[in-house]
Amino acid sequence: MDIHALKTVLLVRDLGSIAKAARALDLDASSVSRIVAGVERDIGLRLFQRSTRKLVITEEGAHYLQRVAPLVEELEAAREDAAGLSGEPRGRLRMTASVAFVQEALMPLLPAFQKKHPELSVDLFPSDSNLDLLGEGLDLAVRLSAAPKGDLISTKLMPTRYRVVASPDYLAQSARITHPAELAAHNCLCFALPHFQTRWHFRTGGGDPFPVEVSGKTVIASALSLREAARLGMGVALLADWLIRDDLNSRQLVDLFPELDCAASDFDTAAWLLYPSRSYLPQKVRVMIDFLKAELR
Repeated sequence: MDIHALKTVLLVRDLGSIAKAARALDLDASSVSRIVAGVERDIGLRLFQRSTRKLVITEEGAHYLQRVAPLVEELEAAREDAAGLSGEPRGRLRMTASVAFVQEALMPLLPAFQKKHPELSVDLFPSDSNLDLLGEGLDLAVRLSAAPKGDLISTKLMPTRYRVVASPDYLAQSARITHPAELAAHNCLCFALPHFQTRWHFRTGGGDPFPVEVSGKTVIASALSLREAARLGMGVALLADWLIRDDLNSRQLVDLFPELDCAASDFDTAAWLLYPSRSYLPQKVRVMIDFLKAELR
């Protein structure tokens, strides 16, 4: 039995659609359909009931694929282990992260990674939407959030903290800001996510958090553009520490409340590495995770 054919059938099962599996594999739907039919012919079982409108796994198919999936993963793990003995990881790593994180955190590190692993190609997919790893055929994602939930395996890459900042020019022309409550009198630059637009949260050390209502004339759906608006003196912004570290060091932006913890909603946020739930970690994914943890922590 061809292991690649079995992997294709398992992907069809996981995505619930031949068309979605075809997109993830960059194949024609007719090719995937022939692969499924070939596996069914080889094992003498009908795995899926197919119609023009939907695909449903059969009882026999569900039982068979449940037994086969661990074996396919074990064969893949054995192949990866054997390849690892011969040296460099090879192949293509498909990875996604937010547009800002790709530009600010990943791109500066990519030359060193490719120099270290010259036989491994990297496809980066910057997106501010949470792409479906299985549906898009992705190996690894970086998500900026509280601890993620769901079927994906996650590992913390680095903690993230939010700071309330403004440019020296804005502060020179505006009323003095000494306490978060005074933000009500200022133009706040808001990120186009529900928790960022109307209320920011603060606390002193481990004390009780308190909310502050915020509003402003500008709502922006890009973290990079929000940072630029703050640099241009358009108002006060709540931004992640990794995005503004250089701006704070150069005094292009000023941290208004260095003694306070700041957050849109949750103080315990981080950059998380996510990959599809499997019983083994592919070598190409493992080397990227190890590299990013070493560089960014």
